[in-house]
Amino acid sequence: MKILQNLYFSTLFWAVFIAIGLLFLVAYVFPVLFGTVKLVFVLWVVLTLTDALLLFKNPKGIFARRDTPERLSNGDENPLQLHLQNNYNFKTKLEIIDEIPFQFQRRDVLFEATLTPHQTQLLRYQLRPTKRGEYSFGLVNVFAQSPLRLLKRRYRFGTPQMVAVYPSFLQMRQFELLAISNRLTEFGVKRIRRIGHSMEFEQIRPYVQGDDVRSLNWKATARRNELMVNAFQDEKSQGVYCLIDKGRVMKSPFEGLTLLDYAINATLVLSNIALLKQDKAGLITFSEVLGQVLPAERKTGQLAKILEILYKQKTRYLESDYEVLYANLRAQVRQRSLLLLFTNFETLHALQRQLPYLRRIAKDHLLIVIFFENTETTHLLRQPATNTKEIYLKTIAERFAYEKKRIVLELQKYGIQSILTAPKDLNANTVNKYLELKSRGMV
Repeated sequence: MKILQNLYFSTLFWAVFIAIGLLFLVAYVFPVLFGTVKLVFVLWVVLTLTDALLLFKNPKGIFARRDTPERLSNGDENPLQLHLQNNYNFKTKLEIIDEIPFQFQRRDVLFEATLTPHQTQLLRYQLRPTKRGEYSFGLVNVFAQSPLRLLKRRYRFGTPQMVAVYPSFLQMRQFELLAISNRLTEFGVKRIRRIGHSMEFEQIRPYVQGDDVRSLNWKATARRNELMVNAFQDEKSQGVYCLIDKGRVMKSPFEGLTLLDYAINATLVLSNIALLKQDKAGLITFSEVLGQVLPAERKTGQLAKILEILYKQKTRYLESDYEVLYANLRAQVRQRSLLLLFTNFETLHALQRQLPYLRRIAKDHLLIVIFFENTETTHLLRQPATNTKEIYLKTIAERFAYEKKRIVLELQKYGIQSILTAPKDLNANTVNKYLELKSRGMV
């Protein structure tokens, strides 16, 4: 019974079966051919039985294993691997079907491979999740064929496995490695010239070409009889908080991810960069009620805490209450800090309703309001209008784009800095702003 459950007939088998059936019909009309057709039928049966013997004689003819990461990175292409091994003594054609989670809505995870006797092979493919949460992987199904290609034997490997999809730790690692190697420009982060000095003195050291001549220490130069300069370092242990709006405005999707997911990924990247710069990273989420609050710290394990909090965040469907945010900032964030508010405003009226609270927050802290371009509107504006309907749609799109620019100007009027960005550029633009503020000694 177990053999029958794992036995499948190939396309070639059915083609030969139909052909033999037609030959029997021809032999019925021309009896002289009946003997030849009967011989062909017997040969086909013998070959089929031989094929079954070849496939089922070795109980472990094929081995397969999927290497699944402990967790997947949201919004990124995550690499997975399939290990295949042919234990047969003949060349084997394989069809591999991997049971990936239903959230991907893909039916094309089918691979073909041909392995020589005792050969191993590695197949690689990628999956891009667009929602955080738990994903269930099933079994790896392998269909093996002998050189006769009449039958297929199914093998099933592995056990069902749950894998959690976390905020984009792959992007975080990329930015971290580039920051360490001073190659952040590869991700669109600008080289920002340091303006002036921070107030934190580090040491007096010999002058090297490229040092600011205004940093020359003339007393030390006279004592050592060589040029000496004062070396400064960035001020450390400054509080950097990411404020994430979880209201309905963050539900809009772009390229499969919601604005909330883009904000979460950017928060993880920026928090890691801030910790690398010796600043303290913190997190506050809010909607119509206050969410979770993680005080800014520079302790070991702070990034892991941020990651776990971000993993659990979900969009709510009510309008966010900025008065609640302001009250809790007054109560819980006593030290002047850099606050990066991830939210979205579509109209100037929507901003003006929240502006009194933003102005109060900006009096106590350095506030950066980060909101999003509508990329579909931007794309529509770049297309030429060829008929009345397209002219009408383009006019509406221009109005929405103009509203975004008015929001930026309105914030500037009250001394509040802002970032208007496309979702895909959020990480680079946010890190750029942080590094710019560091270079100006404002953080």
